Amino acid sequence: MSRTHRLVVAVSVTGLLATACGGTGEGGQRAASVGQEAATPGTPVAGQAAERVAAAVLPASVSPSPSQSPSPSASASPSPSAQTSGPGPAPLASIGPGERMVRVLALNGYVEWGGTDPKVSWVGEFEKTTGCKVSLKSYDPSRDDGAGVPAPSSFDAISAPPEVAGRLIAERKAAPLNTALLPGYGEIPKRLRESSAEDGQVYGVPYLWGLNEVLYDSSEVEPDGADAIFEDDGPVMFRDNPLSLADAALVLRDRGARIKDPFKLTPDQLDAAAELFDKPGKRVFWTDPIDVVKGFATGSVRLAHATPYHRDVLSRGDRPVRAVGDRPVTGWVDSWMVSAQAAHPSCAYRWLTWTSSADVQRQASAWTGFAPANPRACTGRARRLCVDYRVGEPGEFKGVYFAVRPADYDQWIARWSQVAG
Repeated sequence: MSRTHRLVVAVSVTGLLATACGGTGEGGQRAASVGQEAATPGTPVAGQAAERVAAAVLPASVSPSPSQSPSPSASASPSPSAQTSGPGPAPLASIGPGERMVRVLALNGYVEWGGTDPKVSWVGEFEKTTGCKVSLKSYDPSRDDGAGVPAPSSFDAISAPPEVAGRLIAERKAAPLNTALLPGYGEIPKRLRESSAEDGQVYGVPYLWGLNEVLYDSSEVEPDGADAIFEDDGPVMFRDNPLSLADAALVLRDRGARIKDPFKLTPDQLDAAAELFDKPGKRVFWTDPIDVVKGFATGSVRLAHATPYHRDVLSRGDRPVRAVGDRPVTGWVDSWMVSAQAAHPSCAYRWLTWTSSADVQRQASAWTGFAPANPRACTGRARRLCVDYRVGEPGEFKGVYFAVRPADYDQWIARWSQVAG
C-alpha cells in the first residue's frame, strides 16, 4: 500500500478510530499514525477495531533486506563552521566496470526494496541490471547534532535534502559530478538542477521536490492571505523544521521587510520570523504527514502549513481543503549526491543514473507523494501528483523559493528550538 493510499485510508477511518478509542485520545492517534515505526510496545491501543485499523494503516518497520550487506555506521561530522582545507575532490573522469556494490544512505521511504510492500521495489532490478549490490541504510537529517550528516567514508551515494546537501558541499564531503556521465541529467529542468550547483560545479542530481502551502477547510471562508496562519488563534499546524522560518520571512516581506531571499536573513529578520510563531498552545508542529490529515479530518485544526500532496489526499478522502492564495511559496529539492570518499564511485554513478530515470522517479513519486524531478516520470501513478505540483506547466517554478542551507543554519536551529521545543 503506497503512502498516498495509506493516508486516504486514514482519512476514511478517522471516525472509526474516534468510536473505538473513545474520542481522539492517545490510542486513536497512535493507531492512525503513519510514521517511521509502528506503535511502541506497551502503548495502549483501545479495542480490537482500533487494532485492525492500525494494521491496515501502519506500514511495516523499515529495515534493510536480509540480502543486503550491513552498512558502516554513520559517524559524527564536524561543526558546519569547520571547513575542510585544501582542494576538493575532482569529478570522476570515467565510469569503470563497477565495484560490484554501492553503499546507499537514504531518507525514509526514498529507496524501496520490497520490505515495506512486496510490490514496491526499485532496488532488485538495479542490482540485476548493473551488477552493483545495494547496501542500504536510512538516516534522519533532523539530527543536526553531527549524526544527521554522516561521515563521507560511510556511504557512496546519499539522498540529501537542502540542509544536508549544503553542509556536505560546504565541508567538501560531496564530490562534484561529471554530468556527462549521467545520461538522464539533461532531462531534469534547469531550475531544479541549479539547486545542487555551486561555484560552477554540480554536486547533486535532483530526485524529488515539493513545496509548502497554507491549507484551509474549503467549507469555511477563505482567509485573506497566507499570513492568516500566523494571525489565527488556532490551533494551526506548521512543519517542524527550522527552514519553516523562511515561510515566516515571506510574510514579513509582504509586510514591508526588505527581504530578497527568505533563506538569507539578517539576525534581526530571523528573530522577527521566529516571533511570528509566538502563540503558545495555539501552534502544533508536525513531522508525520498523517498528522495534517487527521487534523483536518477531525476538525481539530483550522489552518495548516502543508503540501499539495496533503490537499490531494484530503480531497480524495472527502475532506476537501484548498490552498490560501497562490505564490510566492517555499519549496525544496532532494538530490542524490556522491561521497567525496566513495569507495565504489562507478557503482555510485550507476545508482545516480538509475534514480534519475523516469521509471524509478515515477515509482518514488507515487510512493512518497512528492513531485518527480524528471518530467518524463509524469505518467501512470505519478500523473495525479504531477498535476498537483504543476509539473510541466508554464511557470511551474515561478514564485517558488527553493530552500538552500543558510550560512548561519546553527542560528536557525537555535531559533527553531525556542519556537517548537
